[in-house]
Amino acid sequence: MMRSAAINRRSFVKAAGLGFLATLTPRSLMALEQTDAVYASGIRAADGSFAIATVTERGEIVDQVALPARAHGMAFSASTGKTVAFARRPGTFAMIFDPRNKGEPVAISSPEGRHFYGHGAFSPDGRLLYASENDFDGNRGMIGLYDATNRFTRIGEFETYGIGPHDMTVSDDGRLLIVANGGIETHPDFGRTKLNLGEMQPSLALIDAATGALIEKHVLPAEWAELSTRHVDLGGEGRIWFACQYEGHRKDLPPLVGHFAKGEDLTFIDLPEETTRRLANYVGAIAVNRSEGLVGITSPKGGASVTIDARRGKVLAEATIPDAAGIAPAKSGFAVSSYDGDFLSTSSDVAWDQHIVRI
Repeated sequence: MMRSAAINRRSFVKAAGLGFLATLTPRSLMALEQTDAVYASGIRAADGSFAIATVTERGEIVDQVALPARAHGMAFSASTGKTVAFARRPGTFAMIFDPRNKGEPVAISSPEGRHFYGHGAFSPDGRLLYASENDFDGNRGMIGLYDATNRFTRIGEFETYGIGPHDMTVSDDGRLLIVANGGIETHPDFGRTKLNLGEMQPSLALIDAATGALIEKHVLPAEWAELSTRHVDLGGEGRIWFACQYEGHRKDLPPLVGHFAKGEDLTFIDLPEETTRRLANYVGAIAVNRSEGLVGITSPKGGASVTIDARRGKVLAEATIPDAAGIAPAKSGFAVSSYDGDFLSTSSDVAWDQHIVRI
């Protein structure tokens, strides 16, 4: 099952059933009827409260699930319909719900000595949830393993073979865990402060999903040791795309996007100098549209989104989007959100958070 596989609108409505539909307002029902895709993303409402919003591809909010605090990354299981929202680092909660019905969400907490790094992924069969975590006293990146068949009980953990793991995903066949070790040391006693900017160790790791053994580790070249590997997504035929955030001098022009596959070295995309400057050395999210062969990135610091031809590595389009936040594949191109409340063609009185997942 491809990570980008999604329930289309008709399947979503069928799976939701009459009970869910009966809870929606006429406006939400009309929005759901007219959309081709359904997404989920974290929001901050006008009153300061936090939630996960179910949203159409035009940006119309269909439903919401309340959260105790701000969320960050999302994960969706096409096999079970479950969606999870992870707390923003150094948060300790994750909320799992089924956006197609009004069943009680399941909240889980990271164990003592750990906090979530804001991202995770389901196994292709939906039976396991993997979460990027920090062993903050041991200064080790970890992947927590949670049993999705038993109320997401924590059943173990694997090392990520690096520090500061952020985003992660799972290969289509479920055999590989793919982790972006950002290389930045943090500790909850110091909030979100980065503690080792002079000694960063960014890397990308491929880990055996069955045993936790390290299969490959790609450490960034010494010249780009301050280039934090932050987000990943899967393209066709197992190609892994990654995006970075630079902690060095603001006038530097580091490579911000690259790709590799198992057995290959890292390849960086040679973005035009003007594009790199526009991104302000910071890519906040990355998504692959497999059906169209596109890679999309956003930069809230640069207020921009960029679309790249996945095969040729060439920039196809750039757009100015103030506070650009999440990005996810759409029927054509990408759905993009902003902290200002914009989601494609719709503006809402909310702040969309950093990531979008298509459900």
